[in-house]
Amino acid sequence: MSVLRSAALFALAALLEIGGAWLVWQGVREHKGWLWAAGGVLALGAYGFVATFQPDAHFGRVLAAYGGIFVAGSILWGVVADGYRPDRWDITGALVCLAGMAVIMYAPRGN
Repeated sequence: MSVLRSAALFALAALLEIGGAWLVWQGVREHKGWLWAAGGVLALGAYGFVATFQPDAHFGRVLAAYGGIFVAGSILWGVVADGYRPDRWDITGALVCLAGMAVIMYAPRGN
């Protein structure tokens, strides 16, 4: 398995899922309109396909590992898109999640 390819797919999945959810949020909660929300729904649908391109064949493993990317990516998205300022506990938690993702996805296995 190419770790670089897998990491790129995780990054793309995060962009689509977090970006899609943000677009829905903006469309509905921030009253920017249904076109924003519709764009978000399309991005969320595309996210569902990206995960299927991960080299690992185990759905549960891929989605569990992606959870770590989602947590860290969400905090990063908040910083970039909304001016959110994470505290040390946000950052520590995100790093723990990324470490968990790496163990789940890339630990050597005797298969």
